Amino acid sequence: MNPYKVVKDFEQTLAEFVGSKYAIAVDSCTNAIFLCCFYLKVKEVTIPAETYVSVPCSIIHAGGKVKFENVEWSGSYQLKPYPIYDSACEISKNMYAPNTYQCVSFSGNKPLKIGKGGMIFTDDPEANKWFRLARYEGRNEVPLLEDEFSMLGWNMYMTPEQAARGLVLAAYLKDINVIHPKYPDLSKNKIYN
Repeated sequence: MNPYKVVKDFEQTLAEFVGSKYAIAVDSCTNAIFLCCFYLKVKEVTIPAETYVSVPCSIIHAGGKVKFENVEWSGSYQLKPYPIYDSACEISKNMYAPNTYQCVSFSGNKPLKIGKGGMIFTDDPEANKWFRLARYEGRNEVPLLEDEFSMLGWNMYMTPEQAARGLVLAAYLKDINVIHPKYPDLSKNKIYN
């Protein structure tokens, strides 16, 4: 019995729902955004001034600089000029935009309320391989004693328990699932500059 099969089942279910080729489950949308920023080696990234606090943190921790803009957004927005989308507030049928990295959240106040977790949707096979290694300490999906390590990674994988809950709750998703939270204007905080 492989307890991680449920994670693969959850990934496949959501990839089919949103219309992406790949789905990579991680422990949070924050870490999904971080991994995308790190993978693309972001420099200056423009995001809405009113967004969740972890987004600029992820950009900065990945080596980038943050630039804020005053724009209205709903459901998701682009981390400009990169093909990264913060879609933490949305998970809808066929929402995936080709050639992008869309990051979603499964926290308790998001459309798919697992409690914790996130996912990266992409159609990029090389990124898919890299994200899978990066999220799991550089480990391949084989028993530890059989593994050969080729990269340093992080401890950002989704647990089978979270994936099982997500798989059950995904059965109840409507075609369009968007929330509209109110966020503070982060551009007024010097820590991000």
